[in-house]
Amino acid sequence: MAKIFTSPSTYIQGSGMLLKSAQYFQKYGKRILILADDNVLNIIGKKFSDYLAGNGFEIQIVLFSGESSVNEINRISAIAKEKQSEIIIGLGGGKTIDCAKGVADNLNTTLIIAPTTASTDAPCSRISVLYKEDGLMDHYRYYNRNPEVVLVDTRVIVGAPVSLLISGIADALATNVELNDIYQAQSNNMVLGQQTIAARAIGQACEETLFVSAKLAIAANKAHVVTESFERVVDANTLLSGLGFESGGLAAAHAVHNSFTALKGDVHKLSHGQKVAFGTLVELILNGSSVKRFEKFLKFDLELGLPTTLADLHLEDVSNEELMKAASLSCSENDTMGRMPGIIKPEDVFAAIKTVDEYSCEYQEKV
Repeated sequence: MAKIFTSPSTYIQGSGMLLKSAQYFQKYGKRILILADDNVLNIIGKKFSDYLAGNGFEIQIVLFSGESSVNEINRISAIAKEKQSEIIIGLGGGKTIDCAKGVADNLNTTLIIAPTTASTDAPCSRISVLYKEDGLMDHYRYYNRNPEVVLVDTRVIVGAPVSLLISGIADALATNVELNDIYQAQSNNMVLGQQTIAARAIGQACEETLFVSAKLAIAANKAHVVTESFERVVDANTLLSGLGFESGGLAAAHAVHNSFTALKGDVHKLSHGQKVAFGTLVELILNGSSVKRFEKFLKFDLELGLPTTLADLHLEDVSNEELMKAASLSCSENDTMGRMPGIIKPEDVFAAIKTVDEYSCEYQEKV
């Protein structure tokens, strides 16, 4: 099996970079479609559009509906085709980004991603998570190439709510855990190849950066100031985690996250990262991690206010039957549980979920 590593052509990160970016776009064409939601347009989108127009680009702004669905991608693709857009820019959060990827792929045109939060590792990847119109996950969509440019303006990102940065930290914390289990199992990564040395090194750097710098980055975010720690965590959340999950692979943590779509209630009000945080703890049980390593993640999650119990997930009243249904969904052949070492059965996932819940409750009573 070949080893495969994939990445964007160019990654640019720094304070104020959105309004210094024209030089990076010129070689791709002049007709740009910017996809953004109302909130992002008011914060930076209109200023960004005016800046690009002032540098000779023809700009078409399209308002994102809020759901990265097949219908939304097709709607925007029709507009981009009519306007003969040469560049698609996804400006915003994870769902806007995923939708922009689908549009660029439909038109076989240049994709530029400009995230306005550090809440997800989606910007660098060639994968979209698509949802049904009711908000439930539908499927992954895989593309033939990564974005041409990922442009990360930390001045914009530091103005976003700190909860979004914490969500990104939680998602990124899963990267090295999943990557290591996939390496042990010799399973494929997300581009159907084996891991390279670079992918493994990136996963380790991602985890180390977060444990060292996350708390200082959160403080900077709360103060709305860009510091070196903040830059490091944005890098880890966006680039390191993005390269790590794609060229390293997803495993149990994200499969458990996806399984929550089988459950009803307020669990769906939690962010992607919040649910992945719990999934990471479940994976640490499934892979037989030491108590020391498990508690390192548990303590960190608690300090960041991330969910570590079923009650935190708003699932305190969920029945064992319902939990078993979710556990079964996590082991679907279409999900990523199969990349784990050995054979993970629904009963194993159910037991791990219950163990995390019980251990966290007891741990919190002691401290």
